[in-house]
Parts: sequence; structure tokens; C-alpha cells
Amino acid sequence: MFHFSTKEIKNALEVKLEGDLDIDGTEVVEDQLIPQLEKYRVISINFENVPFVDSSGIGLLMHLVQALQDKGIHVSIFNVKQDVQEIFDLLQLPEILGEEIFI
Repeated sequence: MFHFSTKEIKNALEVKLEGDLDIDGTEVVEDQLIPQLEKYRVISINFENVPFVDSSGIGLLMHLVQALQDKGIHVSIFNVKQDVQEIFDLLQLPEILGEEIFI
């Protein structure tokens, strides 16, 4: 089961994702998380507890990061597990979204 938690620090928000970012996880993010994000200037997404990302999760992540960046919101992704990072690298997400996002 996928869920997330948030922690606000001034005008920044840390989002901690937990579980597989698959079709079910993307629904949770779209319905519950995305509406909360636009009021922050900086968003950090912690992938420490995300063991798997499928194509729907990749699509959501690409759309989310690009939409937030278009609104002037700084996004970073960190603590990505090696298996998930390999998928990101294979699909060239760092090149598409920007190397500086992945810390």
C-alpha cells in the first residue's frame, strides 16, 4: 500500500513517499498530494522507501516535476534506491528533468 507524509519547513515542503509508485500509488499522489504542492517554493521528494517505480509512476514524476518547475517551484529528489535509480538512468530522467534535481 502506497502512502506519503509531508513536513513543512518555512516555505519548503519535504514529501516522503512510501511504497511502490505504480498505478495505485500515482492515484494517491494525484488525488491527495498534488493539490498541496503549489503553495510552496521548494519541494524535496524523499524516495528512501520507494522500492519500485513503473511506467505510470515515471509518467507522473515527469509531469509533476515539469509542471512545478514551470510555476517557478524548485524540486529535488533524493534518497533514491539503487534499483530505482537504474530505471531513472535507463530512461534518462536526469537528462530530461535536469541532473541538479537528483541529489
